Amino acid sequence: MAVTAKKIAVYVLVVFVSYLIITDPAKAADYVQIGFEGISDAAKAVGDFMTWLANGGE
Repeated sequence: MAVTAKKIAVYVLVVFVSYLIITDPAKAADYVQIGFEGISDAAKAVGDFMTWLANGGE
């Protein structure tokens, strides 16, 4: 039962993303850019934290 629900959820997500790309490619590109900026900011924060730890937490 859970596998079927998961497959349906993935299918709905794929259909939604496809619809978004087809109907408004510029907005879809904005969403991708926002996502990558979020990932980049998170990676930078982790790097800053690790540097802080390596320096003895000062």
